[in-house]
Amino acid sequence: MSRVLVARLDSVGDVLLAGPAVRAVAHGRRADGASPNDVVVLCGPQGKSAALLLPQVADVFAWDAPWISNPAPSLTGPHSDALVSYVRNSRITEAVILTSFHQSPLPLALLLRLAGVERITGASTDYAGSLLDVRLRPGEDFPEDQPEPVRALAIAQAAGFDSKPGDDGKLMVKEPPDVRHLVGSSPYVVVHPGATVPARAWPPFHHAAAVELLEGAGHRVVVTGGPGEEQLTATVAGPSAIDLGGRTSLSVLAGVLANAEVVVAGNTGPAHLAAAVGTPVVSLFAPVVPAIRWAPYGVPLELLGDQNAPCRLSRARECPVPGHPCLGSVAPEHVVEAVERLLSGVSSLSTRRKVRWQ
Repeated sequence: MSRVLVARLDSVGDVLLAGPAVRAVAHGRRADGASPNDVVVLCGPQGKSAALLLPQVADVFAWDAPWISNPAPSLTGPHSDALVSYVRNSRITEAVILTSFHQSPLPLALLLRLAGVERITGASTDYAGSLLDVRLRPGEDFPEDQPEPVRALAIAQAAGFDSKPGDDGKLMVKEPPDVRHLVGSSPYVVVHPGATVPARAWPPFHHAAAVELLEGAGHRVVVTGGPGEEQLTATVAGPSAIDLGGRTSLSVLAGVLANAEVVVAGNTGPAHLAAAVGTPVVSLFAPVVPAIRWAPYGVPLELLGDQNAPCRLSRARECPVPGHPCLGSVAPEHVVEAVERLLSGVSSLSTRRKVRWQ
């Protein structure tokens, strides 16, 4: 059995989107009869909790990449040695480097070569020389405007790995824990108001108004948020919604989302976690990155937000347009209407699959 490293040096959502590629690598190489592999996931520190949820992962190593993280750590000898030593001592002979269109696999490929990795696959617009054994040229060997899970799976397939027969290529996580002690047993809608960067956030009081309207329409509402978002979730939950701000690990959050009827979220990790557990999503999506690549994948979806706003494709972290028109133009009533459409099944972009935990 070979040990293969799959790298996605980002945070929660990016790592979850790599799941189908990870499963393909674990399944094995076609040429040797599809023998299974031990997969080691290399991710950023913020992505470790997501990597631990992926099925068929033997080990996880978190490393803060200076060309990915913001703010970026200094690339010192000891910092790079930590990665090189881990890879060398882990008997890793092959690596598949997963990147988005704006990222290069070459800095990591260089370090992996120094660690003794014999075969490396990645997608690079730049000449890779001896750093990559298999190089895909974005825009030539595969289109750039495609969902991130599809892009990642294409890179794994170029390395010679293919999905196990019957694998639908959608997102998936290990079975989450029972969360009835937190949310009860009757149906509910989840509202997740936080976002990793301000440019992707819908205003807090819009969220609060949407919660009131959902409750007025007869829905029970659960508000979720990570550590440090407790004030935000308290504001959004108001006096009657269940406030889970700062009270859930990523695994527990997966359970909360898995039991929800619909999840309302921006372009942030929990939206992709909702997709991974098969729950429909109302996506408050700022077009600073393209929705065709980054919208929740493989579940019924309502995409809200002006996708042609002036901030389009800017990759801005802070909104560059006064008034935040791409999301500010979305009214709370629009969110409630989108939730109702998903519940009635009239706007599904894909059929909700039966979740198969692994």
